[in-house]
Amino acid sequence: MKTKPSEAPSPKENQPIGTSDDSTTRRRGSRFATLARLLTSTDRLAALLPSFHQHAVDAAAGSCSVLLQFDPRTTRLRATSAYGLDALPADPWPQTPPETRLLDLTLREGRPLLFPADQIPGLQSALRTDGILLVPLLRLQERVGLLVIGRSSRPVPAEMGEEVEAVGHAFVLALDHTRSYRDAELQRDLRSLLHEFSRTVSSSLKLATGLETFCEGANRLFAADRTSVWLHDRQAREIALEASSDAAYLALGGRVSTEDSLSPAAHALRRERAEIAAALPSEDQVESTVVVTVPLKGRRRALGTLVLESVRIDPGAELDLIARADEVGRQLSAAIENVQLLEVVLRSRRELENTFNSIADLVIVADRRGRVVHANLALAERLGKSRDELLELRMEELVGPETAKLAAGIELESDRDDVTGVTRELEDKVLNGVFSVTVTRLLGESREPLGLVLVARDVTPRARLEAERAELRSRLTQSEKLAALGQLVAGIAHELNNPLQGVLGHLELLRSTGAFPKALRRDIQLIYREADRAAKIVRNLLVFAGSRKLTRRRLSVNAVLSRAIALRAPACRANGIEVIRHYDDKLPRLQGDPVLLQQALFNIIINAEQAVADVGGGRIEVRTSLTPSRDMIVVSVRDTGHGIPPDVLPRIFEPFYTTKEVGKGTGLGLAIAYGIIQEHGGEIHAANHPDGGALFTVELPVEHS
Repeated sequence: MKTKPSEAPSPKENQPIGTSDDSTTRRRGSRFATLARLLTSTDRLAALLPSFHQHAVDAAAGSCSVLLQFDPRTTRLRATSAYGLDALPADPWPQTPPETRLLDLTLREGRPLLFPADQIPGLQSALRTDGILLVPLLRLQERVGLLVIGRSSRPVPAEMGEEVEAVGHAFVLALDHTRSYRDAELQRDLRSLLHEFSRTVSSSLKLATGLETFCEGANRLFAADRTSVWLHDRQAREIALEASSDAAYLALGGRVSTEDSLSPAAHALRRERAEIAAALPSEDQVESTVVVTVPLKGRRRALGTLVLESVRIDPGAELDLIARADEVGRQLSAAIENVQLLEVVLRSRRELENTFNSIADLVIVADRRGRVVHANLALAERLGKSRDELLELRMEELVGPETAKLAAGIELESDRDDVTGVTRELEDKVLNGVFSVTVTRLLGESREPLGLVLVARDVTPRARLEAERAELRSRLTQSEKLAALGQLVAGIAHELNNPLQGVLGHLELLRSTGAFPKALRRDIQLIYREADRAAKIVRNLLVFAGSRKLTRRRLSVNAVLSRAIALRAPACRANGIEVIRHYDDKLPRLQGDPVLLQQALFNIIINAEQAVADVGGGRIEVRTSLTPSRDMIVVSVRDTGHGIPPDVLPRIFEPFYTTKEVGKGTGLGLAIAYGIIQEHGGEIHAANHPDGGALFTVELPVEHS
């Protein structure tokens, strides 16, 4: 309701507001207590502002008030709410240099100042009073905004000073109070939304389906009528409608040139932050609706635009809305870019695998123990076996004695740079021919020895000896590339920080082909499982090679262990496995990498789960404790399976050693756990429990300050 301006004598010079005496203390205390109760009664700014404005006007004996907040992008003040006016001032303030000086003076003084209205024409036309009281809103030294109260220009009694200033502080508290609630709600809702997005993408194997789920969740998050995602097609220089919460709108389709200045989606693609593109008419005087555009930015390029239509917004919440939209845009951009990056990673890996298999020479890659970890198709065809049958065999089982002896002569642990490889011409009866055999050390990223690469070239036709030797030099170059395999894979997979992203790489391919018939669902599931398995093998190789640096911080072992168990809880229930926990709640925290430590414990739990599942169900007992010396945290995992055979026990932590069938395990799980625990300065032991089953014990050192 509009309030008529108070009549007043001629304007005076700007007047600082004095302090009150003790006679007004009780009245100010009562007013501030009322404001405090309002703050604790609601977290909606729209519900607080009318009462706060009323108290401000009453305290200053005014007729109207306007709340101005700083826009961080323009550093100018914008009107976000008002009392006693028909409409908010539309233009930013200040508009003139004299007004800027008055604003700076008020903020510098840090207390309410009264000015004749004709000195502030940018606000005089809206307030229609002959005096304007400027109340600075400050948080420590940060400028939050300005409370403008229209009143008479008559001198303000000194007893009003502290009361008006207290109301100004209450406005700052109200803004902080509601913003903190909104930030907490945003983070909670955003985590839930992204979790649902990831779950949908994982189950449907289609990015578009996940984005549709995201749009529906964003509708709820922003109280919007329609949410749409437009993705950038760089080659066509267009943006295409990829998903929308409105199925009818999505069915219409849409592609717009990135240069189209009339399209909000195309316009936002070139912006740096979220913007309110348009305000929509509304009969509701409490809240209005707007269109918000959010640019989706990758690390190096624009990804697309998120458009939120008919977003309901409370008065004074415009800046918070922009901040919320920016945060959602950043999270969605990261998810979309990870999909695109993973497609590139997996394509590069396939190209590397194809190159490896196209080599005509016989190639064997063995680990430090002499176990075969890679063999190309040429070797498999020569031996009449599949590549899977060759894995985990010892090198001497695939080649003749002379070739095996040559490989055994390579000094893996030598520090000499010249001891990198050797070439000999040998007759190999197992491979059935005369070969020029080259054995090379396989070095890691830090030039640590990882194993051997053996390249055998058939040189039986003597007439072609010179040509074969020329070709051998080319193959040696390729073998050097294979020697850097670990480094190359580490570089490619550096961005693989989400274990689910192996699935998402294939979704980019599915998106380019469109929808698929239901009859292909089983085939698509097969693609998913095999891609996920391949991604896990790459990641496990990198972890074992130590390519990931430890990111140490204080952590709770119980919390890390609980997260690892939670990941396997559904599978345990499905297999009839009971997980029993005995936690020591008084364990001290330790310094470690929570991600890697969780992976190590996760691998141990999976091993126990598989052992119990093999006997048709049972239980897994997990216990944490502290050693008597209080310098080590002990984590024990016991299962009720068959236990560990005596011949397997000494080798259980060896890489690539597994008792599972080919294709059902890589033999890296416990080896990775061993390496991670070692990097944390701890130890891991495996044994058979006296009452049956296996027992794994992990000891982690406590760092004393």
